[in-house]
Amino acid sequence: MPFNFPIFLTWLRIAVIPLLVGIYYIPDAFLSLPNKNLIATVLFVSAAFTDWLDGYLARKWEQASNFGAFLDPVADKLIVAAALLVLLNFDRVQVWVAIIIIGREITISALREWMALMGASASVAVHFLGKVKTTMQLIAISFLLYDGPVLGVPCRQIGQLLIIVAALLTLWSMFYYLQKAKQVIIEKG
Repeated sequence: MPFNFPIFLTWLRIAVIPLLVGIYYIPDAFLSLPNKNLIATVLFVSAAFTDWLDGYLARKWEQASNFGAFLDPVADKLIVAAALLVLLNFDRVQVWVAIIIIGREITISALREWMALMGASASVAVHFLGKVKTTMQLIAISFLLYDGPVLGVPCRQIGQLLIIVAALLTLWSMFYYLQKAKQVIIEKG
């Protein structure tokens, strides 16, 4: 298992998950909910930034590896799922949205594994639509975690609108990958 700075950043993103969730278990007498929201948002946004940074550095420094390519999407899916569960707990996101997003991630991960076994992993390689979906999820979740106004802008309402857009993009990207896989399955019989 290789270890380099980009992989360290990916591991760091995974390590943030218990902090992101755990911050909400601190009694309100020690830390108010708005402060918990702020800390959780900073942690989440920092983790989202490392998602971009680790890939950028791995390519720039020529440190890309199969292990990094495996670990990076796992870290992304774990932190998004954890944040969605926190948001569900506070009634900031609807259950159907969380089911779509988490369900898609499980489905496409399994599909990619199956396509790899068929020797056709390139058919379901990351596409621009998947990157747009991920970006929209990260932005929406950031707004929903913060949950307070910023310069008079209502973060919860904006986040709720963006998370629905993210859910629609999530479905679209899932159907895109399923269609690509269907073509391979038909060709390979």
